[in-house]
Amino acid sequence: LPLTMCLCPYLPVHPLQISTHLYIIQHPAEESKVLRTVPLLAACLPPDKCTVKIGRRFSEERDIELSTVCRDSGTLILYPGAEATNLEEFILDSPVYPSTIILIDGTWSQAKDIFYKNSLFRLPKQVQLKTSICSQYVIRMQPTSRCLSTLECAAAALSILEKNNCIQETLLRPLQALCSFQLQHGAQIRLSKEYLLKNGLYPKPMPKNKRKLRKMELLMNSVKI
Repeated sequence: LPLTMCLCPYLPVHPLQISTHLYIIQHPAEESKVLRTVPLLAACLPPDKCTVKIGRRFSEERDIELSTVCRDSGTLILYPGAEATNLEEFILDSPVYPSTIILIDGTWSQAKDIFYKNSLFRLPKQVQLKTSICSQYVIRMQPTSRCLSTLECAAAALSILEKNNCIQETLLRPLQALCSFQLQHGAQIRLSKEYLLKNGLYPKPMPKNKRKLRKMELLMNSVKI
């Protein structure tokens, strides 16, 4: 970035000292996006506590390291759904305190594809965040305002696992600066798809595919999908 927009002043002076290992599974399409949040997240953490693995399909035979991580009883995967347990509740009852948490980085449809088409990700305990906060990542459209970026998810999860709310503040600082810089230089606040649909502002024609149309209708009626 140009020096006037450099985000380094908003990063912690030293990497955050955490005991949890963050394992990020990144969809290949995210690599080419300029305003992605994972590089900001990685810049705040020790290299040995943040691993980024890029790909769409993984197997036990080809990905021995990932397989070992997924089979470890101390590993969680952060992915919302009917089978997910709220993270805060899980750590209260779990006999083994989590040492690793896996996050999937991509659009919601890309994350869903990675999660359901890789059996490895069904091995760790599935958890989700119980939060009503709205995303601060306002320069990229989300399905709803309650959908969080990868950095925001990591910040919330680490603050819970490390029992330290300062972690969330520190990790969000560069994201807030990034969005502020972009808005000051011509970027527009991207309202959620849910908001646009409810207010008749969605710029694209409604899809003809019945499954996609049903998802749009659920968003319009504030049904969790």
